[in-house]
Amino acid sequence: MQTQILSSIQSAIQAVSQLQKPDSITFIEEAARLLADCFQAGNKVIIAGNGGSLCDAAHFAEELTGMFRALRPALPAIALSEPGHLTCVGNDMGFEWVFARGVEAFGKPGDVFVGLTTSGNSPNIIRAFEAAERLGLKTIAFLGKNGGKLKGVADLELLIEGFTTSDRIQEAHMAAIHIIIEMVEVLMFSPQAASKIDSFLAR
Repeated sequence: MQTQILSSIQSAIQAVSQLQKPDSITFIEEAARLLADCFQAGNKVIIAGNGGSLCDAAHFAEELTGMFRALRPALPAIALSEPGHLTCVGNDMGFEWVFARGVEAFGKPGDVFVGLTTSGNSPNIIRAFEAAERLGLKTIAFLGKNGGKLKGVADLELLIEGFTTSDRIQEAHMAAIHIIIEMVEVLMFSPQAASKIDSFLAR
């Protein structure tokens, strides 16, 4: 079993190491700047994904609305995960519309839509990108495998290649998301903000 565990650890390292590629570093920098510009303009981020990627979407949103490393103002982000909405739209219109309807409900020009799909072929994420484009939102895609139908669709995209299962792809996506949030805080808030956290937590 230890051999298999070590093999899985190496696989996870290989997935995350793709973030060192020049294209990935550029993506992280540009995504951080796009989100920072969005927030500074008074706009918001809308995030969607299926299954584990929905959990990653919620994780992404809570790091922005709550806090990450520094005590700073809350940043407006919505994960499209509300059960009533998902089951209503899924039942009445079809599951492929659950995220597009969320984008239509909350999105406006200047907002950013982020879609996570390890295959790039999830119909509900594809329709959400289509809705975001119609409404004038900027878009960011977190993709895997060969990028699927969404490759080349978003304004910015990260593609984690070489893995047939979603777990390794999602691990790399989450590492990129954490670094993007870190860079958003660097871009938006003074270095002194980080030093305030200790006194805040000591209350």
